[in-house]
Amino acid sequence: MDPKKFKRIALVGATVNPRKYGNVILKDLISKGFEVLPVNPKYDEIEGFKTHKSVEELPKDVDVIVFVVPPEVALKETEKAYKAGFRKFWYQPGAFSREIEEFLNTLNDVEYSAEKCIMVETSSSKGFLNL
Repeated sequence: MDPKKFKRIALVGATVNPRKYGNVILKDLISKGFEVLPVNPKYDEIEGFKTHKSVEELPKDVDVIVFVVPPEVALKETEKAYKAGFRKFWYQPGAFSREIEEFLNTLNDVEYSAEKCIMVETSSSKGFLNL
């Protein structure tokens, strides 16, 4: 899965709290030109963007669903997303678990990334210096 080819990214765990990764990732991806669809049942809007209350509400043309929530929440949301027809999932560090991996391994039509940071993987350069 090449994250630089994504256009529409759903972010499960987006938040209004600027100190949490759910907000940092949202702003980072938007600044890089991605269309980000925040998913969080607690908010109507985050950073000026309409928030989806659940993965089932997402438009079907989302390229990937990124999870920045605890693993037990990510597992439940992954199951819902799969039932809703989504097949590409990205788990931020700390969002993945053995249970999620076991669930995904029962499916033969999904792509996923575990424990890689979407902010790092979508950066134009992963090094510290551009020489």
